Amino acid sequence: RHRCPHKPTRIYDKGQQLCLTTEYVEKYPKYSNVSPPRSLKPKQEYRVHRGKMEGITTFKSDYLPYDIVKRSLQVQEEYKPKTGEIDLGTTYQKDYSAHKIQPATILKPLERKHTMRGKFDTIPTYQDDYRPWEVPRREPNKVEHVYHPPTVKFGNSTTFQDDFVPRELNPRQSFKPPCVAKLSDGPFDSITSHRTSYVAHQLEPKFIRPKEEYKPSNQPFDDLTTHRNDFKGLPGQLAKSCKPKNVQVISSAHFNGITEFQDRFQPWLVSLPEVRKTKEYVPPPGNMDFNSTSHLDYVKHELSPAVPIRPVSNSRTTSAPFQGNTTTKEDFKAWGSGRQEIIKKEQEIPKPTGKFYDLTTFKSHYVPHPIIPAQSFKPVCAIVPNSARFQDETMYRTEYAPKKQEICPAHYPSPLGYVYVNTDSCGHKFFRQVTPEFPESNSSLIPKQVAVVS
Repeated sequence: RHRCPHKPTRIYDKGQQLCLTTEYVEKYPKYSNVSPPRSLKPKQEYRVHRGKMEGITTFKSDYLPYDIVKRSLQVQEEYKPKTGEIDLGTTYQKDYSAHKIQPATILKPLERKHTMRGKFDTIPTYQDDYRPWEVPRREPNKVEHVYHPPTVKFGNSTTFQDDFVPRELNPRQSFKPPCVAKLSDGPFDSITSHRTSYVAHQLEPKFIRPKEEYKPSNQPFDDLTTHRNDFKGLPGQLAKSCKPKNVQVISSAHFNGITEFQDRFQPWLVSLPEVRKTKEYVPPPGNMDFNSTSHLDYVKHELSPAVPIRPVSNSRTTSAPFQGNTTTKEDFKAWGSGRQEIIKKEQEIPKPTGKFYDLTTFKSHYVPHPIIPAQSFKPVCAIVPNSARFQDETMYRTEYAPKKQEICPAHYPSPLGYVYVNTDSCGHKFFRQVTPEFPESNSSLIPKQVAVVS
């Protein structure tokens, strides 16, 4: 019942052996090695079936294939227009009445004026100078489109209905050859039509164009242009800079917060500016001379257009007629091909000829018996009242004898009836029990060493 609260402090010795002295180790002996019980759980192994598998299934034995009949195509009936006139009037045309629509008015937002707390008596120059005047509104130049209904009645037939004639669908015949490799029994012959029909011709020598030598012109190069001929520069002086000199202004006086603008500016009344009248345009007298120096001094020269420099084509022209026959046209001949039939595997089991006999072994051997329900042995859930007293006595209540709870001697700092012997390295104190002398025997005290874990 005791557990050691001390840790191995190693005060007395520095050995590496742990202290395993406990009351449980002293009282309970150690038994020999006992193997655990053997598990009777079956192993999860796959059990192979030793018998031979039969390849016949119920589907193979009972299935009867039927002949598939191709479904005939339904011929579309010829369209026959109905006699009489079509009433093209609708409820929308009868109930709808046209209204004149006016243009939507522009919802211009109100002008937001930013007001301040202080009183503002000044008038800006723009408000003082600008005077609004009445401007007549421009009338729209939109042409009104008035709907005029047609006078001729709308026909009920279209060009597609008049010209279209329904025809039967004729599926196109496939000329694709069957994708089946034809194996030959003879040895492989590596001679092809190209090897037998090909005739090697000697190539003509390649035409090489001789290089032309460069011949410079005998006349001197005239680089005089009309700009050089007509323009004559006049001597002049460079424009003087009107930029003031960057002179630093330094003052030692203390700034008092008053500026020259605040000190000298005094508001005065502003008069309206005079409106200047534009002068009427008076054309100058006489005729205008549209001639310029370029028109008068320009001399037209006759120039020929530049000849494009194209490379000489190296095409060889022959007078022999073109031979359009090829090895593919001569060797390959188109032949008629039909649609390949579905390849069906031959059935190994012959088809049954008689009527299907659906009587099974279960139906033939089964004998119906009347069903007898099993009798329930469950007791009836009913409470039987009894006037006798309930016997609640048990073996624990009759045979249990309470015992006095003993206090462990290790609980006391110096236990009575024990003498201190020594203390081990782990902090365990060992005591021995003192037994009194008996008068019949002259034996001395019998020491008994008891380990008390503190």
